[in-house]
Formats: sequence, C-alpha cells, structure tokens
Amino acid sequence: MARAPVGTVNPGARTGVRIVVAGDRSTGKSSLIVTAAAENFPVNVPPLLPPTRLPEDFYPDRVPITIIDTSSRPEDNGKVADELKRADAVVLTYACDQPQTLDRLSTFWLPKLRQLEVKVPVIVVGCKLDLRDENQQVSLEQVMSPIMQQFREIETCIECSALKHIQIPEVFYYAQKAVLHPTGPLFDQESQTLKPRCVRALKRIFILCDHDRDGALSDAELNDFQVKCFNAPLQPSEIVGVKRVVQEKIPEGVNERGLTLTGFLFLHALFIEKGRLETTWTVLRKFGYNNDIKLADELIPAPSKRTPDQSVELTNEAIEFLKGIFEAYDSDLDGALRPRELEEVFSTAPECPFSEAPYKDAAEANAFGGLSLDGFLSKWALMTLLDPTFSMENLIYIGYSGDISSTIRVTRKRRLDRKKQQSERNVFQCFVFGPKMAGKSAIIDSFLGRPFSDTYNPTTEDRYAVNVVDQSGGTKKTLVLREIPEDGVGKLLSSKESLAACDVAVFVHDSSDESSWKRATELLVEVAGHGEDTGYEVPCLIVAAKDDQDSFPLAIQHSTRISQDMGVEAPIPISTKLGDFNNVFRKIITAAEHPHLSIPETEAGRTRKQYHRLINRSLMFVSVGAAVAIVGLAAYRVYAARKNSSS
Repeated sequence: MARAPVGTVNPGARTGVRIVVAGDRSTGKSSLIVTAAAENFPVNVPPLLPPTRLPEDFYPDRVPITIIDTSSRPEDNGKVADELKRADAVVLTYACDQPQTLDRLSTFWLPKLRQLEVKVPVIVVGCKLDLRDENQQVSLEQVMSPIMQQFREIETCIECSALKHIQIPEVFYYAQKAVLHPTGPLFDQESQTLKPRCVRALKRIFILCDHDRDGALSDAELNDFQVKCFNAPLQPSEIVGVKRVVQEKIPEGVNERGLTLTGFLFLHALFIEKGRLETTWTVLRKFGYNNDIKLADELIPAPSKRTPDQSVELTNEAIEFLKGIFEAYDSDLDGALRPRELEEVFSTAPECPFSEAPYKDAAEANAFGGLSLDGFLSKWALMTLLDPTFSMENLIYIGYSGDISSTIRVTRKRRLDRKKQQSERNVFQCFVFGPKMAGKSAIIDSFLGRPFSDTYNPTTEDRYAVNVVDQSGGTKKTLVLREIPEDGVGKLLSSKESLAACDVAVFVHDSSDESSWKRATELLVEVAGHGEDTGYEVPCLIVAAKDDQDSFPLAIQHSTRISQDMGVEAPIPISTKLGDFNNVFRKIITAAEHPHLSIPETEAGRTRKQYHRLINRSLMFVSVGAAVAIVGLAAYRVYAARKNSSS
C-alpha cells in the first residue's frame, strides 16, 4: 500500500527547514555541523559558525536545511533565545564523555525551551561517542527513557561521533523529518494510538475513496488510492499481502468486500509505529490536510468582499444538502439528531463545531438533547452568519463535494434595505440590550423552548440563541438573538461598525422597576445615538418584561413620552413566567423586514437634522437668488443689445 520511496513525499508548502543547534560549551555543536556539511572532521573549529546551508538534494525530501550554531557565552543568552524562537526544530547536544552535560538537558535546556514557548520537535544528540568510557556502557534507551517520559517534545534521541563519522547525516535527517512529518499531530506515544483528529481525517479519506459506499475498499479502490497518493499502482500480489497482514493482526480489518475502515486505520498506525510517518503524511497532504490536520486555507475560498452591513447566508443548495445529511444520520428516525448521531455527522471533521461556544446550547433541543431539523439548520445558519469560512470548511468535512462557493450568498446592504423599505434576508440578527436582572436571559431561554427559572444567573459574555420563527402566511425566517450584557455595551459601541451587523435592537426592562426602565432608556438613547453618528441606524423595539408583576408608578406616562419623543412603538409587554410572549419574536422579524420603520430619533439627531435642513434651505435660497440675478443680467444684456442695434 505504501512502497513509494520517501523522495515522492509532498512535504506541503515548506521551502526550507531551520534547525537550531544548542547545548553546553564543548559538547560538540560546531564539529557536528561542519562534519555534516563538509563530510570531513574539522581540525580547527571556530567558536561560532555562521548559518550553514545543506542543499535541497542532501536528503530525499529535497527541502533545503539551514543549520544555526549558537554561542555558549552567557552574554549571548539573548541571541540564543531569539534563535530558538525562530527554529523549526531544535537539536540539543550533550557530550557522551561528560555525564553532567546530559543532566543539564533536563535541568536547564528543556525547561528553557518550555519557558520560551518553543513548541517544535526536539532531537537530543549525544556527541563524542568515541570518547565514552568503555566501562560505562549503557543503552541509549535506558538513559533517555526517563527524560523522554518527562519531556514529550523530544522526537528522537541519537548518539554520534564527528571524528569517526558515526551517524552524523542521520542527526539532521531526523530533525528535518520531524518537521516535515511530525509525530505529534498523528500519534499519542503514551497510549500508542492514533490521535482523534488523525482518525477523523483518515475516516474522511476512506469514505472519499470508497466510491461504491459499501464500507470497504475493494482491490480496485485500494489501487486507485495508491495511485492518487503515491503515483504508483499496486500489483495484485501486493494487495493480497496488505490484506493478509491486516487480517492476521485484526480479523475485522478485512471482509469479503475488501479493506474496512478498521483495517485502513490499523495500517496507518502500523506505519507510524515502524517510523514511516511520511506514508501517512503523504496521504493526508494529497487530500489537502496541513500540519494541524485541518484542510489547508487555500482549499476554502474566502467569501466575496462585503461591507460591514452585509451578512452571509446559506443558499438553498446548501440547505437541501444539510436536509439530506439530517435524514441520513437520524438513524432512529425520531425526527431529531441525538448527541451521538450529531457526533457521527461530524466524525470526519477535526471536531464537532457545535460542541463549543457560541454554538453550544444556542438552539432548541428536546429532552434527550436532540436537535430537530429546524434546530440543526439554525445552528448552521448561526455559524454561517458569524464565520462563513468555518461553515464552508465544515460542509466540506461532512461530505459536500460540489463547488463550495455555491453554498453561501452575501446579502444586500442594510442601508439599501432601508432605502427600498424592505429586507430580503432569511436570517436576521437581533441585539438584546438591557440592565441587569431585566429578564434578557429569560427571553433567550424561552426563545429556545426552555422552562422559566426564578434562579438568577448573570450573563457575563455575549450569548447567542437561534431558532426558526413561523410568520403569518406560512413563511419561515431564522432569528438570531445576541444578548449583550450591560457591562459589555461600552466595549461594543467603541467600534464604529458595531451596529452594522444588527437588523433589530431590542431593549428589555423590568416593568415593575423604575430604575430598570430608566437604565433601558439610557441604553436606547446611547445605541440610537451611536447609529445616528455612524450611519448604521437600526430599528428598535422596547420590551416590558415581567408583566405578571405590578408596573411601577407612572410607567404608562413615561413609556408613552419616550415612544412619542423618539418615534418608536410603545413597549411590548411580556411575561416569560406565564409564557405570555405577545408575539414578540414575530414582531422582531417584522421590524427587521421593514427596516425603515421603528428607527428612533434622539434629541441630538433631531437637532442635527434641523440644522442640515436649515443649511439646505439657505443654500437653496442662495441658489434661487443667484439664478434670478443671472436671468436678470441676461435679460438686461439682450435689452442693451437690441437698443444698440436700433440706434
């Protein structure tokens, strides 16, 4: 399955590898470098070598190597630290005839790398092997095993002799290999198993190669895979040999149809255990994976350029694909994807994107934690709104094979929506403002079908909720609620474009608390003023929560005055405790669909408009006056010309 030589491996986009050699004084750093480059042991070695370049044909991967020597002088510690931070791999040296230099690796050098946050492969090299006392012979494994257990960043340990030319080329070969074909992302040394992200990537590759979708790679499919990855077909006898190796070790790895996923994963674990990481890396890179075992950025097109007041939605084509995915993975046919089924949907992605904020708990779930079709599509709508590139990436992971750019569309500018007095969006985003304990979180919970709770849990960070709202006439729109904590309003409004992505702003207050009303009103004026100043004005609604309690005195009078002064609708009374929502979510959608209405006007904004009207009127008066003067002058000239001609 993988007899291609190392030279055919595609190392990704790397154009070079930078290896930094560090260690205590007189451990053989410079001699190691010179002997590797010149293939001769140097008689006189300078204290510090300049950067040394090994040509690209030095090793089969054909990637040039630059080796950086480092000083052992204490005054050069800063320079050494800078070089280590720029390294692709680090070679740490000790002298085989000086045991104290080996101890210094675990007491000084390896902790120093961690302190500097140098997260690259480390090759530990014992130099001057020819000088070791023959009476103190111990195995390298015996010496290094405790250190490697403590410092997992150590990729390889090797002993060498520059004088005797023992294992000198191997040092930098292993260092280069550790960069081009790292173990860390693929294999857990402790448990001796493939890492989860590696398993998920290989599963996706297996499914892509299983053209007839029968759960096994036939001989023909296995051969196609080999040609794609290694540019060389397998002979029938080789295919038989591969399957025999698998079947002997793991019987379920092969069935009558061919090599199963279990067998495919076993083969890769076997290659890695035998040190043939380049085989698995070749496969991953042929299918577009980078060193993080994620699809390379260039495979996922960036959405078309858009202004801040444009958003991104899934197209009908993408939605139909996701409906098919939902049906395919709803194995118990209960109309919902339970957590186990949802995990299976994303079993070919690096992780399940819905298991982390802001997507986790952002949609309505049933008693078993299952997502309905609307809930499933709602989470995708939220992901596409917040991070369209991530959404496209995950569509590819779960099997979308068409033109990925056809899965999203950029909506019309919100400013243009206001001019045309209607919005064609299918997904609307509503910012929910309000003081502490006003009832914002209760509204969010009710939107997701969760029961009312008297327990107060303050929201400290922005929180998202998304659901489908049925409109009159049978149409459906997706509504995203973004709860803004009171303490986060200042930070939000510090950005000029902060309201550009907002379709509607809702201001919630506790209808029984006058101070809550006052603070909500202050927030309304603050947000409306920001919209007027930046040009990103948004429709605003006021929600009077806790309508089951007695209103504060003068509530009607205050709310009427504010509504009239600012030109917005009267507050919408709701009670999440009683389940009385007064169609508030439909009203939010309606306000978003008619973005020219419900836009509040502050006193400052009104004054500014009056000033502009006055200026425009003055300019118009001046223009009219000038026009009259010009017409009068022209008439006089005509009159004078006629008078002269008659004379």
